[in-house]
Amino acid sequence: MKIAQIAPLAESVPPRLYGGTERIVSYLTEELVRQGHDVTLFASGDSVTRAELVPVTEMALRLNPAVRDPIPYHMILLDAVRRRADEFDALHFHIDLIHMPLVQDFIDRCVTTLHGRLDLPDLPAFYRTFGKHSLVSISDHQRLPMPPVNWAGTIHHGLPADLLSPRTGPSEGYLAFLGRISPEKRPDRAIRIAARAGLALRIAAKIDAVDRLYWEKEIAPLVERYPNIHYIGEISEAQKAEFLGRASALLFPIDWPEPFGLVMIEAMACATPVVAFRCGSVPEVIDHGQSGFIVENEDEAVEAVRLLHELDRRRVRAAFDARFTAERMAADYVGLYHALPGARTQPAMLCRLRGEGAELQVVG
Repeated sequence: MKIAQIAPLAESVPPRLYGGTERIVSYLTEELVRQGHDVTLFASGDSVTRAELVPVTEMALRLNPAVRDPIPYHMILLDAVRRRADEFDALHFHIDLIHMPLVQDFIDRCVTTLHGRLDLPDLPAFYRTFGKHSLVSISDHQRLPMPPVNWAGTIHHGLPADLLSPRTGPSEGYLAFLGRISPEKRPDRAIRIAARAGLALRIAAKIDAVDRLYWEKEIAPLVERYPNIHYIGEISEAQKAEFLGRASALLFPIDWPEPFGLVMIEAMACATPVVAFRCGSVPEVIDHGQSGFIVENEDEAVEAVRLLHELDRRRVRAAFDARFTAERMAADYVGLYHALPGARTQPAMLCRLRGEGAELQVVG
């Protein structure tokens, strides 16, 4: 197929540091190319891909100090997509909702993966208005706040199988927290769990401007209070394998409806178990007692840390290989592209010639 992938412009594809959506767009794009599809990636100019790159901006918006408002650049992105829309059998958007009013004349070839939380009060009215657009959720739990919409399927994220090497030998005895410092990620819980368990905690996380005060007032004092807590800062993709692989476990003590939680499968790829709170997608990702432990509170988390020796790290990696590879993710999306009502594929054309509707199918 000839496929367009339309990425956000905040980060490059893949991102240099933090950026879950852009990372998934990269994994999907590269795997589609590997499988023989003709892929065009609309993204920032500092992106790196084997697909055809349409560089909408010179660099990622988050890294450009001259950028104050991202909206004009996303309008440029949408104009570039519209100019070339007729070239593609399917167009896959990863930019939430800003494009939907502008793709109505070729909507039957479009699909949008919703990467963020959907429990925000302003979203239902929008999705009721644009209810015909084919949407993909990244977990079943993510769908719960939404009004009736045209769900094309739930497709869990995946990583290249060889991206992060598993480390099945003894760990270095520390706990890991990876991602972003913010109230909903609950680094304070992670610190208290590590302190009570008597283990070191290494925090590799970025601090956005909006969360700077939270860091300064709530988290930095905790880091200073406990000698076993170490804040490392933001780390690169190349550093993840060692950071996660040497840890006894990843702590994922979230307090919000996490749509997916990419860091969980990154840890699993490294054969590192996950201790996660039962929120959002967690029960869909973690196999309790195999790839980690799902807990309800800090007391259970401390107990789970003490039971980590019961988990076989080879089984943690096996759980990743069975469910969360980029190859599986891309295959799911290709099946979805073929099922789009207007997809320019042989099965879709035959259905139209027979007068049949090319109905969307839920894929795993």
